[in-house]
Amino acid sequence: MQGLEIFAMKGAEYVFCGAFLLVLVAFWRLLNTPAPSRTVARALPPRRGWFDVPDGFYFHQGHGWVLPEDPRVMRVGIDDFAQKLLGRVSGFELPAVGARVAQGEPAWHIRLDGHEIPMLSPVDGEVIDVNPQVAASPELVNADPYQRGWLLKVKVRNPNAAARNLLSGGLARGWMDGIVENLRGMRAAELGVVLPDGGFPVDGFARALSPERWDDVARTFLLSD
Repeated sequence: MQGLEIFAMKGAEYVFCGAFLLVLVAFWRLLNTPAPSRTVARALPPRRGWFDVPDGFYFHQGHGWVLPEDPRVMRVGIDDFAQKLLGRVSGFELPAVGARVAQGEPAWHIRLDGHEIPMLSPVDGEVIDVNPQVAASPELVNADPYQRGWLLKVKVRNPNAAARNLLSGGLARGWMDGIVENLRGMRAAELGVVLPDGGFPVDGFARALSPERWDDVARTFLLSD
């Protein structure tokens, strides 16, 4: 009797598994059935997927970032949005060691196609180092904007004041959400140029938005206009 009971239980399990697989296959087919062409919408990437906003970094709304190295030394660079906005960088004009930079004021220039685009410093302080690798290979900023592509190290007088007007964590991600939503709200023709395959913005999308006046567009996004 015990053997029969075990056999019956096993049989019931097999029936249950078979029914589950049939339901699963039907559900999979339903999900993968193409919608009528008139209802197909342009697929857009998830929010924030366009631009990296790593934890531990502080962001200025001019798209510079700050990473504390010790209480009074801050590493500075440009964020992922800025490098994708501008595209492949051909060079930088960086402040000299010993120069002072001020939050919200132009601190360095990016060279592209004969144009120079100013960017704002995210902090106040004295420049104590510049990245020699970026001077030799400016494309590092495009390849790795938050690590090897850093630009300056700045010594600040007051660490607490240095973080004033900067965004981090959830606030930084919410700020970038707003930028993504603004791009999503563009006219369909403009969005198609920026997102040619329905995925992520093309590198150097300022040029796609305004081929003749891309540098003005870049300055507007970077608040240095």
